[in-house]
Amino acid sequence: QVQLVESGGGLVQAGGSLRLSCAASGRTFSSCVIGWFRPAPGKEREFVARISGSGMNQIYADSVKGRFTVSRDNAKNMVYLQMNNLKPEDTAVYSCAACFTPWRGTYDYWGQGTQVTVSS
Repeated sequence: QVQLVESGGGLVQAGGSLRLSCAASGRTFSSCVIGWFRPAPGKEREFVARISGSGMNQIYADSVKGRFTVSRDNAKNMVYLQMNNLKPEDTAVYSCAACFTPWRGTYDYWGQGTQVTVSS
């Protein structure tokens, strides 16, 4: 089993920046895709960003392209989400997820999330 713990959330003014961290423990998961999610109206979660196991490939939601950057340090079992030019609509609980399972269409492991609040 893998345990994921997010940190780095907080209160920031619009236009500011935060860096979220996702720390993993339990087993090595360097080959796992890692995703970042937040709640969205009408559904449980909204995709924010994902990164391949190697860290070479990243995909972003249109709403955060050019503002957010996802990265990872597999030696430390850490994943990061750098959030720049934050907007009030970015306010949410951000969760990381690890190890996508194609037949399930979702991730095997989820963290509890960290609160990001952006003031206007």
